[in-house]
Amino acid sequence: MLPVGCPSYSAVMRPDLPYALGGVAVGALLLGQAALAPDAGPVRALDVLLIVAAAAAVALCRRFPVPALAVVTATMLAVHVRVHAGVSAAFPVLGAVYVAAWRGHRSIAGLAGVVFLGGFLARDISVAPTGRPGQEIVERTSLLLGWFVAANVAGLVASQHRAYLEQVEQRAVEAERTREEMALRRAGEERLRIARDLHDSLTHSISVVKVQAGIAVHLARKQGEEPSAALLAIQEASGAAMRELRATLSVLRSPSEEDRVGLARVGELAERTRAAGVPVQVTVSGRPPDLPAEVDQAGYRVVQEALTNIARHAGPATAEVHVEYAPAQLTVSVTDDGRASADQPVTPGVGLHGMRERVTGLGGTLHAARRDEGGFAVRATFPLDGPA
Repeated sequence: MLPVGCPSYSAVMRPDLPYALGGVAVGALLLGQAALAPDAGPVRALDVLLIVAAAAAVALCRRFPVPALAVVTATMLAVHVRVHAGVSAAFPVLGAVYVAAWRGHRSIAGLAGVVFLGGFLARDISVAPTGRPGQEIVERTSLLLGWFVAANVAGLVASQHRAYLEQVEQRAVEAERTREEMALRRAGEERLRIARDLHDSLTHSISVVKVQAGIAVHLARKQGEEPSAALLAIQEASGAAMRELRATLSVLRSPSEEDRVGLARVGELAERTRAAGVPVQVTVSGRPPDLPAEVDQAGYRVVQEALTNIARHAGPATAEVHVEYAPAQLTVSVTDDGRASADQPVTPGVGLHGMRERVTGLGGTLHAARRDEGGFAVRATFPLDGPA
């Protein structure tokens, strides 16, 4: 079995398949030419081995162009000398020359062509009848010379085209990286602008609420009276809002130093909701895993928004928060027994839309509806067995 992330054997061998088929075809052609040509010599076992070696070298010339070219040139010269296979012996050499020139080995490809042509011509001259002009030798040599020049030129053109495509691809990657850097820079500038606006407006308003609530509590205790539960809840909620707002501002200003909230702080949410007059029961089942930060924060925000809606809209009610950890998913549910009835339509607000966007953005599902027995239920499920 191959390791995870390694390409399969078929994927590795697929680019070599045309070369392997070409090697088989060339080997069959040479054997047929050597067996059927009238001026060819007898084909012996060594000749068959030489042709098989040349076919194997053609099959591997994409991976090893220089060694394959050397093997093909040597074996085809030997076959031509022993059997006199004719111009068909040059076909494997031409293919190997083209591949070598295409892969950038132009000088070696030219040298191989010169060596093969020289050996081919020397063999034809040595067996030519004495006194004959050798017109056939000249024509054959001229034909092979043209083929080898064409193979070298074609390989050079293919190599330049390949280099051009690589350069275009590199430019496209560089342009994409530049666009991403510009987008990140603009996003950082927008975060800083939002942080400044929040600090100048919202922070001031919450600070005023917190200070006024603290003064009211202090005056009540100074007069010997116990502050009301609503006043204490306002003081606690304003303090928590200030802490979360500071954490949000720090995230906007410096994303690398995020102070994220998570499900470990659900108990604090429950305490603040109880202080506001809504009894809350928190149940946690399963062993808490090492959650992704985005999922942990989204689960906390779902509970926070649901408890806020209960405190604002449910009237006299009790709430139940259930956090269920499982190996493959995280489930967060918040239910109440408030005054909402099952026959009343649900009007999604900004908070419910925000919850749904958080959950579905992480590949999860959100169900928010009225209960048959009265009240409201929110249930969010996040997958943990794959990338968000």
